[in-house]
Amino acid sequence: MDFVLEFERPLIQLEKRIGGLRQIERDSGADLSGAIEQLQHQADRLQRQIFASLTPWQRTLLSRHPGRPFTLDYVDQLCTDWTELHGDRAGHDDDAIVCGLARLRGHRVCIIGHQKGRNTRENLYRNFGMPRPEGYRKALRIMRLADRFGLPILTFIDTPGAFPGIDAEKRGQAEAIARNIMEMATFRVPVICTVIGEGGSGGALAIGVGNRILMLENAIYSVISPEGCAAILWRDRAEGARAAAALRITAMDCHQLGVVDQIVPEPPGGAHRDPAAAIDALGAALCQHLDDLCALGPDQLREDRYQRFRGLGAVQEDLDQQAPPDNVLTLDHRRAATGDGD
Repeated sequence: MDFVLEFERPLIQLEKRIGGLRQIERDSGADLSGAIEQLQHQADRLQRQIFASLTPWQRTLLSRHPGRPFTLDYVDQLCTDWTELHGDRAGHDDDAIVCGLARLRGHRVCIIGHQKGRNTRENLYRNFGMPRPEGYRKALRIMRLADRFGLPILTFIDTPGAFPGIDAEKRGQAEAIARNIMEMATFRVPVICTVIGEGGSGGALAIGVGNRILMLENAIYSVISPEGCAAILWRDRAEGARAAAALRITAMDCHQLGVVDQIVPEPPGGAHRDPAAAIDALGAALCQHLDDLCALGPDQLREDRYQRFRGLGAVQEDLDQQAPPDNVLTLDHRRAATGDGD
């Protein structure tokens, strides 16, 4: 992968030097193992330093890296008997969302996921991972099918958001998203949602109502992109880094706030540096949660999902002098945020 983030550049340059020495060693037969080992130690130390102190903006950039595994990469490595299903049965299909049936290490499952591209041609075909209403209606059709036949549903979230074009609005983008959220809450099969890259706004929530919400270490999950937030608050998209810090969008933030249930660790340096290891790690986590959820009955699964989301965003009415927990919004904070009571 030629794409390099600016904060990764010193590490990439050091690795290129190591690769050059190894090539010289192969071509000339000279023993350069000592120099290679020394540089490798430096590279390992530099990688730990860089990735131990990533800012929210840097994690945002990592979540968008074109070398990260996408939904179909997870399907290819983890699943067998994959059969992709198309169409919303209303005359449309949407390649920004892929749907199908497969086996995941012994489990028969339904898979729904956003799909991006790795170059301009692929991104145009996939609409940069931004679904139109027909994509969400296709996803709902397949999820209903899974619910009817008792198949666990796995969703892979990776989108900047639903497509905001006029044609999408004319065909009912908001209604399609709202209906998906409503119906996913009623399913009587296990639903596991994983944020594998960008989890953007309603475009993510439309396939994000699950019994368990997982999130990769360098993924983000937010009501709006940092650039979009910056454009609204400061009228300058260049303030994206400032907005990313304020939005609490990282996996660690979301886990602390109770928005996600588990952070899936990525390989050293991020999922794009070792996609196979990242995919294996998520596969192990999915199987563990599938085993746990498949032990519950249909009514228990629906109640478990309801209680999970019902518990988010608690409000503390009786105010005291102590600071509230991070996942509790006090009445004063709520009024300040909305402007009520002025």
